[in-house]
Amino acid sequence: MADPKQTLTPTEIEEAALAEWRQDGETLVARFATGDFATGLDLVARIGADAEQADHHPDLTLTYPEVGVRLSSHDVGGITSRDLDLARRISGHAAALGVTAAPD
Repeated sequence: MADPKQTLTPTEIEEAALAEWRQDGETLVARFATGDFATGLDLVARIGADAEQADHHPDLTLTYPEVGVRLSSHDVGGITSRDLDLARRISGHAAALGVTAAPD
């Protein structure tokens, strides 16, 4: 398992194959087209529960009709395995809700 306090290289991030996510500097970003506010709120609640459990908190934007997510390990100034793990969980929640990633 990767050191959760070690920042990852762009190659390591790319190798994680997170289809819905892209690297933007020292952050992972994704937008999910929820289609309606209630589904977006449900997705945010699920993300929040996972974030609390992991003690790792993303920046979220809830609008009609999408949710924006930004992940970064602020304590080390970059993307770590904690971000990849949470990104995978978020993508799983989106899939369970029938929500797809929104194109840039």
